Amino acid sequence: MKQHIAHIALVVRDYDEAIEFYTQKLDFTLLEDTKIDEKKRWVMVAPPGAKECCLLLAKAANEEQLKSVGNQAGGRVAFFLFTDDFERDYEKMIAREINFVRPPTDFNYGRVAVFEDLYGNLWDLIEPNNENKGVIRP
Repeated sequence: MKQHIAHIALVVRDYDEAIEFYTQKLDFTLLEDTKIDEKKRWVMVAPPGAKECCLLLAKAANEEQLKSVGNQAGGRVAFFLFTDDFERDYEKMIAREINFVRPPTDFNYGRVAVFEDLYGNLWDLIEPNNENKGVIRP
């Protein structure tokens, strides 16, 4: 039996501003942007080199969903972006005015810094050390 997570829905305020942030600030690839009806689109983005999982940008459709924008995980880090070159990506993100809320720190599993996306959701930027290339267990 084989399973994998294909998409993770990220509630956004606006499709186009979210696409711009993820593709221009984080260098994600726009995989699909298909109009479903007058209000809904199927929008998927993924980091360079991603093979299985991508973000499904889901525009908030009502007031209850709008409350979730920027608070996907109740203030905890919700997303974990692995990199093969921490310094390259960190410096590029700083130059693109990504807000880091925790500075780079070395842990036994790798180098990590916490940043916010355009809505305030928290992300870990992680370069795992050689022993932990696939799994991070703090």
